[in-house]
Amino acid sequence: QVQLVESGGGLVHTGGSLRLSCAASGRSFSRYTMGWFRQAPGKEREFVAAISWSGGSTDSADSVKGRFTISRDNAKNTVYLQMDSLKPEDKAVYYCAGTFTSDSLRVYSDYASYWYWGPGTQVTVSS
Repeated sequence: QVQLVESGGGLVHTGGSLRLSCAASGRSFSRYTMGWFRQAPGKEREFVAAISWSGGSTDSADSVKGRFTISRDNAKNTVYLQMDSLKPEDKAVYYCAGTFTSDSLRVYSDYASYWYWGPGTQVTVSS
């Protein structure tokens, strides 16, 4: 079992930055592909970014490329999402997700591939 807890959400102005953190408890975090998803009111949950357990492979949605960066620190059991140049359309609840894989470079963009989810953290961007 892995438990995930997000932090770092809040209210920022357009163009501002936030760094989300996701702390994991449990065994084998270093063998989990980790991802970030978001869900805005009235919309489906969408993929934001993912990172392989080795950190050697990442993927991100076109809508955040060049603005958001995913990273991880396996020694701290933590994955991060650095969000820069935030826009009002980035407003959503952001969820951290994890799934075990034996492939050190595997990343997933579909939420069905993830086994574990955090409760989410709210990000609001004012215009």
